[in-house]
Amino acid sequence: MILFTHLKCIIPSVDRMANMLGCLPRGFRRKCFVNVLYLKIHVDVQVSKMNKDAQMRAAINQKLIETGERERLKELLRAKLIECGWKDQLKAHCKEVIKEKGLEHVTVDDLVAEITPKGRALVPDSVKKELLQRIRTFLAQHASL
Repeated sequence: MILFTHLKCIIPSVDRMANMLGCLPRGFRRKCFVNVLYLKIHVDVQVSKMNKDAQMRAAINQKLIETGERERLKELLRAKLIECGWKDQLKAHCKEVIKEKGLEHVTVDDLVAEITPKGRALVPDSVKKELLQRIRTFLAQHASL
C-alpha cells in the first residue's frame, strides 16, 4: 500500500519533468523524453497491477467471509497460537514493556506499536505454512475467483 501511495505521487513529478524538457538541447531532449515517457508508462502499469491485486484480495476476502471460511481460519490460528505458546510469550513481552515504561506512561496504542513486530516474528513458520495451505486449498475449490 505504501508503494501505491508513492507511485501516485511520482506521476505528477514525471509530468512536470516532461514539461521541463523544452529548455534542453534537441538531442538530449529526445533522449530524456524517451526516458520520462518510459518511466510514466512503467509507473502507470505498476499502479494498474496494484489496483488489480487489491481487487483480487477484496474478492478473495469477500468469498472467505461469505463461506464462513475466514472465521474457521481465525479459530484455527487462535488454537495453533495458544498451542505453541505464542500467546504466553506475547503476554510476557507486554508485561516487560509495561514494567520498563511504567504503567502510567503506556497507552494501548504504544503497547500495540511495541509488541506488533515481536508478535509477528514469534508466529511459527509451521503455523504460517498450514494457514497458507488451507487458503490455497480454499482458492482451488473456489476457482471462479
